[in-house]
Amino acid sequence: MRWALVKVSLAVTVMVVVAFAVPLGLVVKEMARDRAFSNAERRASGLAPVLAITTDRQELDKAVATTEDGAAGRLAVHVPAGEPDGTALEIGTRRADAEELAATRRLGRASIAEVPGGFALLQPTALSSGQVAVVELFVPEGEVSNGVATAWLVLAGVGIALIVGSVAVADRLGVRMVRPAQRLAGAAHDLGEGRLGARVPEEGPPELKSAAVAFNSMADQVVQLLANERELAADLSHRLRTPLTVLRLNAASLGSGPAAEQTRAAVEQLEREVDIIIRTAREAKPQTQATGPGAGCDAAEVVRARMDFWSALAEDEGRRVRVAGVERPVRIPVARPELVAALDALLGNVFRHTPEGTAFSIDLHNGDDAVIVLVSDAGAGIADPAAALARGNSGGRPGSTGLGLDIVRRMAEATGGDVAIGHSVLGGTEVRVWIGLDERRTGATAGRRGRRPARRRRGGTGTRRAADA
Repeated sequence: MRWALVKVSLAVTVMVVVAFAVPLGLVVKEMARDRAFSNAERRASGLAPVLAITTDRQELDKAVATTEDGAAGRLAVHVPAGEPDGTALEIGTRRADAEELAATRRLGRASIAEVPGGFALLQPTALSSGQVAVVELFVPEGEVSNGVATAWLVLAGVGIALIVGSVAVADRLGVRMVRPAQRLAGAAHDLGEGRLGARVPEEGPPELKSAAVAFNSMADQVVQLLANERELAADLSHRLRTPLTVLRLNAASLGSGPAAEQTRAAVEQLEREVDIIIRTAREAKPQTQATGPGAGCDAAEVVRARMDFWSALAEDEGRRVRVAGVERPVRIPVARPELVAALDALLGNVFRHTPEGTAFSIDLHNGDDAVIVLVSDAGAGIADPAAALARGNSGGRPGSTGLGLDIVRRMAEATGGDVAIGHSVLGGTEVRVWIGLDERRTGATAGRRGRRPARRRRGGTGTRRAADA
């Protein structure tokens, strides 16, 4: 499309320039010719008063010699026979034919004759005797075309400038139209390949801008639909784990016997199937971290919402809960479903791997270039933090799929952040999630993912731990 616009603009501009420049060039040439002959006629008329008074050769010689054209040998005077001496007079060099001189006398008006090297202006002048003398003024070819070449060069330059300017403008317009279309096509291709974070800048002509808005809205809807499906799967898995826990406890109290063993085996098999379902759903999860317009969420609001969800279970198990830093909005470049999944994974680990009555806390710290989420508990801690961050490594913990912390790590690294495990002031585990706010640092920081060692800290408040992180 870009080159098509350039070609159309080039063709139209060339036609316009030719349509105006060629006639204008001819007009300039004709104007220069008229100017040269008008000046020649004016100079030739200067001898009319002399011829009206006398036709004496000496007087006419003097009059011709005093003129600029006469001194240059371009002025001649032709007086017909019939004067007192009965002879015709010719003063100066004659260039026109005798027939042209006779035709000028007969017609009684000025005429132009083409002669070698230029043109001869023949100006008839009436004598006192009633006859007609002819003043001949030679006009060189260079005087007739004086200034024409310069005018044509100026016209050619203007025409070329117009053509170049129109092509440049058409190219810029083509770029303004083509680039948004290319970005839209590229984003559609990325979306078709499963990169759901593809978005299009809403810029360009109104039509393409409207198409970009529609595409971004469609992509957001696709991401939201997939997020809703994953949220539903997470809710279902949580609903299944709660009755499974009750079944496992009840099965343990059945004592011995074939029926009790079969019940316990069935419960274990059901737990394994649930774990397989969760693992399969997480491993097949497409990347839905949106980076285009409208991406991000309020981390404080998400933390409050998830704590409302988990607080009921915490109350049933007699756990003390502390939440800090959620009083004001905290915007992060993470889609809400991603943050919800990460928080559920962290809180779920607390409930599954610490005894009932174990206290835990969530601290949210908002910095200039990052947001830090601290999840701490008063449990026994994690013996090998580096192994716990490895994908699929459950560490032999019952009921663990080994994917929870990996989900959190991938969410953080998508923003240029990371995850670290340390020792909390509550006496157990502290998981620090660093979420980067500067998207330009994502590539450089993501290159360091997985290299930060797990940190163990003792003492201090949650705020100081966030500052040290």
